[in-house]
Amino acid sequence: MDIIDSMPDQKFIFGGIQVVANQMDTMLERELKEYNLTTKQWLLTIVVANIFDHDPTIKEVAKGMGSSHQNVKQVALKLEQKGFVVMEKDSHDARITRIKLTDAVASFGKNSQKKSEIFTEKLFKGISAEEMAMTRSALEKMLANLEVMDQESK
Repeated sequence: MDIIDSMPDQKFIFGGIQVVANQMDTMLERELKEYNLTTKQWLLTIVVANIFDHDPTIKEVAKGMGSSHQNVKQVALKLEQKGFVVMEKDSHDARITRIKLTDAVASFGKNSQKKSEIFTEKLFKGISAEEMAMTRSALEKMLANLEVMDQESK
């Protein structure tokens, strides 16, 4: 009997998420290198493009990425230097900075779309729609639990 098979589900899932995240990060870094982007920079553009129907604040993006305000600000500054985003002060409140995607993001998306589709297809190969739905449900619950844990620790 394999040691992994005898591992309790919670331990396997906890460790498995870490390993999957690390391997995905490594592979994405390799693919994004040709575009001079890091995984965190790419993720910020994905979050802004897919979660919001407006130019979000740094705070909103930080929440969407599960990251700190300061971390998101640093990533956004790098993206601004590369021409992927513009950071603008809110027209009603100068204390608030909004992140706006530039046309360079759309261009990058077009150039990398086929590679992205192939990567995603290979990653989810052999996983049924039912398994995907169950995984999504479990991850949503874990994310909600993490949010509660984060609030409790403040």
